[in-house]
Amino acid sequence: MKIVLRILAVILFIVFFGFALKNTQEVALQFFMGYELRGPLVLLLLGFFAGGAALGVLAMVPTVFRYRKEAARHRKTIVTMEESVQSEASRNEQVPSPDGVVRY
Repeated sequence: MKIVLRILAVILFIVFFGFALKNTQEVALQFFMGYELRGPLVLLLLGFFAGGAALGVLAMVPTVFRYRKEAARHRKTIVTMEESVQSEASRNEQVPSPDGVVRY
């Protein structure tokens, strides 16, 4: 499986490298109020892709923190329940005998 993933990674690298070599022409990106950004097409695409990925990760941060907080609360509840079960078991140290178990 590792070999298949490495072959796929090499193929993707070759495809993206070829894309970068074919798109080296300079482009002008027009913003509001006359601001203009000039650069190679592939670098502008890479920059905006990286910026979009960073914004996506930042948008997920509140959700991740909320889930971590909820998981910590659940862990605390589990620990309390386990402690109560252990304290109950220590009070009733008598081992229960099986009722109505018939062996053939």
